[in-house]
Amino acid sequence: MRYDGSNELHAAQARARLEKLIRERKMFDLTEKKPQRTLRQNDYLHAALAYFASQYGETASWVKEEYFKKLVNPGTFIRERDDKFLGRTKHLRSSADLTTEEMSLCIERFRDWAAREAGIYIPSPEESRMISLMEMEAERARQYL
Repeated sequence: MRYDGSNELHAAQARARLEKLIRERKMFDLTEKKPQRTLRQNDYLHAALAYFASQYGETASWVKEEYFKKLVNPGTFIRERDDKFLGRTKHLRSSADLTTEEMSLCIERFRDWAAREAGIYIPSPEESRMISLMEMEAERARQYL
């Protein structure tokens, strides 16, 4: 069950539930739920990645993993862990795990990098007409990538 800690009724319900589980010596899991990014933000990200891919001649999945995650935002996406058999390994964090603020920062870094390093301008989220044109261009190129 999910509770909102800023809601007094939810907080009381959560405390009661937790105390009941402890009293009954039950096993339980307590996790913090971070705010997820918006669907609009997700759509914008994928439109920007597809547009960059169409202009650069790569697939959107390559651009997302190699450029957006590994090259431009490694501190946000690259995670390390110790494995009993493999030793220290690296893996990529899913963009679905990012908060709205983290995603906004990552997108802004990518936009800056794309303009500076590849000479590809990606419109800001506020430039709705430019975003529409960007989506059309990416759609036209989709069959070739």
